[in-house]
Amino acid sequence: MPGKNATATRTTAAAEGDVTVLLIGMRINHFWAVHHWLPVFLAMPRMLRELAKDPERGLLNHVLLTASPRTYYVVQYWESKEKLYEYAHAPDTFHHRAWAIINRKERKGQVRGHVGLWHEAYVVPEGSYESIYADMPAFGLAAAHGQVPLERRGKRARDRFAYRSEKTAEKAAGKTAGRRAEKRVVAPEKAADGA
Repeated sequence: MPGKNATATRTTAAAEGDVTVLLIGMRINHFWAVHHWLPVFLAMPRMLRELAKDPERGLLNHVLLTASPRTYYVVQYWESKEKLYEYAHAPDTFHHRAWAIINRKERKGQVRGHVGLWHEAYVVPEGSYESIYADMPAFGLAAAHGQVPLERRGKRARDRFAYRSEKTAEKAAGKTAGRRAEKRVVAPEKAADGA
C-alpha cells in the first residue's frame, strides 16, 4: 500500500453496527475477445474514481484483487445497503450507463459469453464479524471504519465477536424491556379429554 506505513502493533477494525460489503468482479472467458472484456475491465476504475469524488454516495473503502489471470474483483465497504442501492440505481452515475450498454447489447444478442460479471452483497450484523491486523497499515474493514488497538475489542477472536457498540447494546436492552412489557399470561388450554 503506497504511502502507508505499517504499525508495529496489533489492531482491529473500529466498525460498529452492521457492515455492508460488496464483492464485485469479472471473469475473462475468451482472452482473444479484447474488444468485449477490456471496456468492462476499465469500467470499474472509472466507477471507483466517480465514488471517490463524491463521498456522500457512501463508499467507505475498496480493495482491488485478482483471483487468477482471468478473474478480477473488488471488495467494497459501504456505509449502508441503502447507499449501495442508491448508487446502483442512480441515473446520473457511470454504473447506470454501463449497465444500460450491457443490457442493450444483451437484447441485441451481442453478448456471447466473452466476459462474465458477478457480484455478491452482504450486510453483516454486529457480532458476526471480527478482524485482526498485525503490523499492518489500515486495510480492508479497518481502512473503511478506522482501527483501534486490539485490547479495546479483545485479544481473542471470540471476544471481538462478542463486542457490542453502545448503540447496539442500547437497542438490544430496549428490545428486552419491550418484550418483558409485552408478556401476557395465557390460560392453559383445556385438555383434549376435558380433564
